[in-house]
Amino acid sequence: MSDYDFDVLVIGAGPGGYVAAIRAAQLGLKTACAESRETLGGTCLNVGCIPSKAMLHASELYEEAASGKLAKLGVKTQVELDLDTMHAQRRDAVKSLTGGIEYLFKKNKVEWLKGLAAFTGKDSVEVAGKTYRARNIVIATGSSVTPLPGVEIDEKIVVSSTGALELPKVPEHMVVIGGGVIGLELGSVWKRLGAKVTVVEYLDQLLPGMDGDVRKEAAKIFKKQGMELKLSTKVTGVTVKGDKATVTVEPAAGGTAETLEADAVLVSIGRRPNTEGLALDRAGLTTNKRGQIEIDHDFVTAVPGIWAIGDVVPGPMLAHKAEDEGIAVAENIAGLTGIVNHDVIPGVVYTMPEFAGVGLTEEEAKARGEIKIGKFPMLANSRAKTNHEPDGFVKVIADAHTDKVLGVHIIASVGGTMIAQAAQAMEFGATSEDIAYTCHAHPTHSEALKEAAMAVTGKPIHI
Repeated sequence: MSDYDFDVLVIGAGPGGYVAAIRAAQLGLKTACAESRETLGGTCLNVGCIPSKAMLHASELYEEAASGKLAKLGVKTQVELDLDTMHAQRRDAVKSLTGGIEYLFKKNKVEWLKGLAAFTGKDSVEVAGKTYRARNIVIATGSSVTPLPGVEIDEKIVVSSTGALELPKVPEHMVVIGGGVIGLELGSVWKRLGAKVTVVEYLDQLLPGMDGDVRKEAAKIFKKQGMELKLSTKVTGVTVKGDKATVTVEPAAGGTAETLEADAVLVSIGRRPNTEGLALDRAGLTTNKRGQIEIDHDFVTAVPGIWAIGDVVPGPMLAHKAEDEGIAVAENIAGLTGIVNHDVIPGVVYTMPEFAGVGLTEEEAKARGEIKIGKFPMLANSRAKTNHEPDGFVKVIADAHTDKVLGVHIIASVGGTMIAQAAQAMEFGATSEDIAYTCHAHPTHSEALKEAAMAVTGKPIHI
């Protein structure tokens, strides 16, 4: 029909949305992307992945110098924290990258519809008071912070991840509610810069969803770094008076309550899909019990012509998953074959050291059948030892009968980079022997992956 305004209209310009829009335009489809933020890139580029990594990196450098680690290497210096400059370099990184997306939109002739989008029918949406029709509509609205019932986030004393990036001074005591990825990353930032950090986690271990060995080691590492961990503990209330907060906690199983006084409280108990305000009912769509939009293998929703990707659909809420889905959905719309292997999606916690994993955990793998495991400590890796980075290990899980790699879990200073090799190997059905007999450069941290793979079927050389 000639009365369609676009071949593809993407709702949301986060990692999934902007990638989908660019790829669709590259494939010759007339494309628009609706986004209400003043800048493109979604949560990830504006207040998530990118700015948090800028603060993580800067705080790591500060801590290395201020703690005396560099002095032990013969690098002596006088150290002073300039938090304003640290925030400024974070903002510069965000400005550069979000501006880059805007450039790519112009280069690829993607029209940016500025405003919130809401469905008015199965093939139409309204943005800033104007209605647009499209042959295909892609929902890529991402996710937002899950609130803690009864706790008001003011982004000053009680903050979400967004507010935790903007604190104007180092808090004396930060209480982090939630021992997951976001809480540990941002808690690490402020711990390095001088704050006392207490992490309150309802479960009995940190990092829910990660491999059991990794979770146990995480507690040891963060305790050694000076974080106070209150595991199996629930928050029952947060009250703010002046510039201080009182956090009331008690054992998760019930028991005597206690209070924690803090001048910053970070609420980081997870994220929830952004579907509110989309008027999905007008398009004939509903959400599941988790608030997600169900899709088939090709990212098609229950309504033909409406597609969904990223944090609003089932699966891990990860920017790189959304990006791959963005490419795949655009290719499917164009009549090509877009595929994402959801069994091989790596995840990384960007603390120091980094925690990375791909594939099945040991617990998941054992539930499916017989397995064999190889582990290698970073303490025995020559590069890690030379760099004074002894914490962590590499763990390879393989099928006991076929030797096919089922999962890899890494704790290392460059674990997030190392996991890419494991993911690529798994993507092509590699065995542990394939990894073990692949020559690795020396000395590198990645040799630990080779040694762990050797340990699966035989004996690693260096332990």
